[in-house]
Amino acid sequence: MNFAPPPLPSDPEELRAFAVMLQAELYAKTLYIEKIKAQLAALRRANFGRSSEKLERDITQLELLLGDLEEGDAESKARTKATNPKPSETGDPSPPPSRGRKPLPDHLPRETVTHETACVCPKCGGAKFSKIGEDQREVLEYVPSHFKVIVHVRPKMSCRGCETILQSPMPSLPIERGRPGA
Repeated sequence: MNFAPPPLPSDPEELRAFAVMLQAELYAKTLYIEKIKAQLAALRRANFGRSSEKLERDITQLELLLGDLEEGDAESKARTKATNPKPSETGDPSPPPSRGRKPLPDHLPRETVTHETACVCPKCGGAKFSKIGEDQREVLEYVPSHFKVIVHVRPKMSCRGCETILQSPMPSLPIERGRPGA
């Protein structure tokens, strides 16, 4: 698709109207892409377990159409980004996207379990330790009729004699690196 963007207006009001038009166009294309994805998912579900050549052909056509639309969507986003000023220039910084899991709700009762390390260093036999930090993991437990959060705290200790870092192992969970408890 060879696309030449229209000339940009010089008036600030026309530029805003042009940006709004581009955003509306981008939103419409995004909705259309989502519709195509839903149709594709429905066709894949219908195709599972069958050997219908017609369904295969429809799926292939939708995948090609989806690829073209996503390519056009990326071009539209690039054009919109080129016409709109960056958020840092306008003084309205947008918050960075959050990473990882959302925290468990605050209204759930919490219970803290601290897993202590060994009393003696396994390398040098020293007994003097200094705390250098701790790891915490929240696990969601079900007690009949309600949920509660158990916070597992594992302090990190450093041996003053040999500078070895000691920490007790995390208790095993049914789903490794998951939130649900046993």
